[in-house]
Amino acid sequence: MSTTETKTQTLKPEEIPFTSPQLMSRFITDTGKILPRKYTGFSAKQQRKVTAKIKRARNMLTMQ
Repeated sequence: MSTTETKTQTLKPEEIPFTSPQLMSRFITDTGKILPRKYTGFSAKQQRKVTAKIKRARNMLTMQ
């Protein structure tokens, strides 16, 4: 990779706010199920954090 190329930065699970359903909608299916690690590409630790944030958002009714 040369110095002129820029790499797109993806948010880490720690950086995703649970108040933004648009960002978290990438990690759930159309029916509302949480995508597994196989599809998200997260490590086990990161997947647990994403799952907790999605569940917190559901409890606070910010995400349907």
